[in-house]
Amino acid sequence: MSFQSSFLLALLAVGLVISHGKKSEPEKRSLSRGWGNSIKWAQTYEEGLSKMKQSQKPLMVIHHLDECPHSQALKKVFAANEHIQKMAREDFIMLNLMEETSDKNLAPDGYYVPRILFVDPSMVVRNDIVGKYGNGLYVYEPGDIDVLKDNMIEAKKLLHTEL
Repeated sequence: MSFQSSFLLALLAVGLVISHGKKSEPEKRSLSRGWGNSIKWAQTYEEGLSKMKQSQKPLMVIHHLDECPHSQALKKVFAANEHIQKMAREDFIMLNLMEETSDKNLAPDGYYVPRILFVDPSMVVRNDIVGKYGNGLYVYEPGDIDVLKDNMIEAKKLLHTEL
């Protein structure tokens, strides 16, 4: 066996060992889909509803698509904002969906992405907590991150005053 072949085999072995040791990280990313790896994400809408009822925390549902440039841009800003990440970790049950659910209440003004809605523990979709656009009430753009942050704070307040 030549030196080059031995060297390539050694590199391959090292690569396999390194990739074998990192199995849990891709699993985390698969649920976060880039929206925040330190957040505990519900896997399904039903799981999110169940965790919401148990915890009495509001559910935040993010509808997005990987191939949508608007979703990608919002995701980048969402993941980079420490205040939003902290609230998402501590105050909400979080769910990001790339497919629609059977609950028509999660599309009060249509099916588009990115779209973010809040559900309170009484199972009411908070269709009164909206972004700043009239043609897509629940859409947020990267420049709207402060509006989203304010709406997250509002969803927490409503939760406490309505229960």
